[in-house]
Amino acid sequence: MRPLVVVGDALLDVDLVGSASRLTPDAPVPVVEDIERRERPGGAALAAVIAAAAGSREVVLVAPFDSDDDADRLRSLLAGRVRVIEVPAAGGTAVKQRVRVGDHSVARLDSGAPMARLGALPAEAVTAIREAAAVLVADYGRGTTAAADVRAALAEARGPVVWDPHPRGADPVRGVRLVTPNAAEAARVVPDVPGEGLAAVGARAEALIARWGVGGVAVTMGARGALLSYGSGAPMVVPAVAVSGGDPCGAGDSFAASAALALADGAVTGEAVAAAVASASAFVARGGATSWDAVDDAPDAVAEPGADGVIARVRAAGGTVVATGGCFDLLHPGHVATLRAARGLGDCLVVCINSDDSVRRLKGPSRPLVSAPDRARVLEALEFVDAVVVFDEDTPSAVLERLRPDVWAKGGDYAGADLPEAEVLRSWGGQAVVLPYLDGHSTTALVERSRV
Repeated sequence: MRPLVVVGDALLDVDLVGSASRLTPDAPVPVVEDIERRERPGGAALAAVIAAAAGSREVVLVAPFDSDDDADRLRSLLAGRVRVIEVPAAGGTAVKQRVRVGDHSVARLDSGAPMARLGALPAEAVTAIREAAAVLVADYGRGTTAAADVRAALAEARGPVVWDPHPRGADPVRGVRLVTPNAAEAARVVPDVPGEGLAAVGARAEALIARWGVGGVAVTMGARGALLSYGSGAPMVVPAVAVSGGDPCGAGDSFAASAALALADGAVTGEAVAAAVASASAFVARGGATSWDAVDDAPDAVAEPGADGVIARVRAAGGTVVATGGCFDLLHPGHVATLRAARGLGDCLVVCINSDDSVRRLKGPSRPLVSAPDRARVLEALEFVDAVVVFDEDTPSAVLERLRPDVWAKGGDYAGADLPEAEVLRSWGGQAVVLPYLDGHSTTALVERSRV
């Protein structure tokens, strides 16, 4: 399997995380104490480790590396994750330090020369770029993409090229498959188009395609998703999954890496952009760049990416986590009434739904009528549902033990009886409750009526 090659500027990112309970006496700024230093790859290096973690392909990083201590720390962070082909460079490793109090950044300290002094592109790098299944250019404005030999190698790439641009970077090489500016970058390059709506974003994307001579432009719009244009006709808009809170740092790298991986696997551009939007949303929900090396310690749980992030944020704020469950095969007014009431009991609602195999065991071989992924999508579209988790067992006990909600809510005629899940909830101090059920509505009744 041919590798994915990432070309661009590798940085060292550092978070200085502490607490603040007072202001300095000489200025209205917080005193940050008990600081913990957390290092991670940044720039093209972050895009490379994200791609390596997300796919089964080898990832090769082609980037300038200096000989200073910061470069050595970056090398150690990348070791065992991606294969690195170094371009000789001088000028010092770029380091970006965020000073953070809890989940909030209060300052950023940048060091290193604005532009690296590059040596010649190694022959090994030229070959890797030319033979790659796909190439991701992660431009961070430090001169790599402006180097003549780098541009020549990218022009000869046989696989699709995704170019993530930077305001201080060079224009993409003509003919690349996809360019992924964010909305602010697109507006900066095309300043004569006013407005922030979709019409303005689409017009800028068309202008960028004509200017750069590329196959497509996907403008990322944060919580609004991404707009993909091929230069003519109606653009495709891929909405993002709603994410409350989260750290957006690195979301653009996640988007571009996912798009490049999808193209390497043979996806068409529209499919790649849709996959990239979903991946970027999940990346932010998991904590963004700060969770770049997190290990999933619950591989048996089948959860949509946002569930763990939603629960963690609510708990960190001292809120109440509510969960409910069922098959939800055909969503009807009884379901809606129960879900709305459940959400009112706390600060988030996680819906646990039976997998298709689980529904068949419980309801018979003719069910479910709607597959689990589609049932999850319908539920996630409800404003009072924060996350959906799919479980394969006959009861939700195992997934409840992992999620550990404060409240488990069920609708129906259980009043006065102990819910089957109550004992599980009691083991960590949770409470199982019954909610009023909208009488006369059930999926089984709907199915029976449809057969008449």
